[in-house]
Amino acid sequence: MYYRLAQDPRFYIDYTGTGNSLNTLHPITLRLIFDSLRYWVTEMHVDGFRFDLASTLAREQSGFDAFGSFLDIARQDPVLSQVKLIAEPWDVGEGGYRVGGFPPGWSEWNDRYRDAVRSYWKGDGGVVGELASRLSGSSDIFGPSGRPPTASVNLITAHDGFTLRDLVSYNDKHNEANGEDNRDGHSDNKSWNCGVEGPTDDPAIRALRMRQMRNFLATLFFSQGVPMLTAGDERGRTQGGNNNAYCQDDQISWVDWGTDDEGETLRAFAARVIELRNRHPLFRRRTFFRGRAVHEDSEKDLVWLNPDGREMTDDEWNQGFARCLGAHLSGRGLTERDELGKPVEDDDLVILLNAHHDVIPFKLPGNGDGAQWEARIDTDVAHGVPGQVIWAPQSEYPLQGRSLVLLCRPR
Repeated sequence: MYYRLAQDPRFYIDYTGTGNSLNTLHPITLRLIFDSLRYWVTEMHVDGFRFDLASTLAREQSGFDAFGSFLDIARQDPVLSQVKLIAEPWDVGEGGYRVGGFPPGWSEWNDRYRDAVRSYWKGDGGVVGELASRLSGSSDIFGPSGRPPTASVNLITAHDGFTLRDLVSYNDKHNEANGEDNRDGHSDNKSWNCGVEGPTDDPAIRALRMRQMRNFLATLFFSQGVPMLTAGDERGRTQGGNNNAYCQDDQISWVDWGTDDEGETLRAFAARVIELRNRHPLFRRRTFFRGRAVHEDSEKDLVWLNPDGREMTDDEWNQGFARCLGAHLSGRGLTERDELGKPVEDDDLVILLNAHHDVIPFKLPGNGDGAQWEARIDTDVAHGVPGQVIWAPQSEYPLQGRSLVLLCRPR
C-alpha cells in the first residue's frame, strides 16, 4: 500500500536511488502525506517545504504527471497552497528530469542555472547566451507554465556536491573516506582548482580562489529568481573535496562557525552583496524582462552589452571565445507597484562580468543628463569595495580578469 511494487510484488520500485518509493497512487498514502504536511504548517508553523526528488511523488501509472494526484491536491489544499512549495525536480527513474515541468504554485531548484554559472566562471567558452538566460530569471524554463522569475531557485552549491570553496579548489571528487573506492558522488562537477588540487600555500592561487568565490556569490545574489546559499559557503567551508558527505558525521560535514581572516572577509563580502540585493528591487523582479521599453519615454528594461558598450548582436552571442558580458538594467523597467499602488522604480544598474584571465576595458552606457556611474562592488577587491567609485558615462571601466562589477546610477 505505502510503497510502489514491481510487477513481481516481491520487489520494490526505487525511483530515488536511496530506497523504496512512496506509492502516491494510493489514497491512504496520500492522506498520510498531506495530513503530515498540514500538521507541520498549522501546529509546527513551518512556512514551506522542499521536496527531495519531487518527481517521484508526482508519478502516476504512466510516469510523471504535472496534474496528477499529489500535485493536484497540493495546489487545491487551502493550507498547503498558501506556503512555499519547492521541488527538487528530478529523480533517477525514466523521464524523471522535470526542470520547468511543475505547475503554477511551485518553485524549483534550477540546476541549469548552477551548471551555466559554474561553466562560465570556470572559463568555458560558448556559454554567455546560456548564462544570460539564467541571470535574467530563466524565462525559457518557467515562462511557458505561466510562472514568474521567483519559480527559479538559483543555486551554485547544495548539501549534495562540492562546497563553494571546494568548487574552486578541486578538479575531481575525493570521496575515499566514504568507503566506496571513490565511486560514489557525481564526477562532472564543472569545478576548477585554479592550478593546484586541494590546499596550497601559493598566495596567487589562494587569492584567485577567493576572487572566484566572490564571483559566485555576487552572481547568485545579482540574478533574477530566488537565491539559495548553502550554510558555510559564506565563510569558505570545505569538505576536503568530498562531494557526497551524507555518511560523514565528523569534521568533513560539520559546519565550523569560527572563521579565520579569509573566512571573515568573505562573510563580510557576502553580507554586502545581500544588502545590495535587498536595497534594489531590480534584483527581485516579479515579472520577466521584456527586452523593450516599459514606458514610452524610457530605455529598454534590459540591454545586454559587449565590451564596446554596444548591444550584443546575434553573431556575438554565438562567438565561442566570448567570456565577457554586461547587463544594463533600467530602473524604470519595473512593472510592479508598491503597497500604495504606486509604480516601483529603482536606480539604473550595470553588471559587468569577465571570465577571461586578462583585464578588459568595458565602455559604460551613456545617458542624456550626464549622470555619473557609482561602482558599488568589484570582486577584484577582497572586501568588494572599489578603489574608484565615480565613473563618467561612456568612460571605460578596467574590468579585471575573472571579476564582476556592479555599478549604479542613482535616480
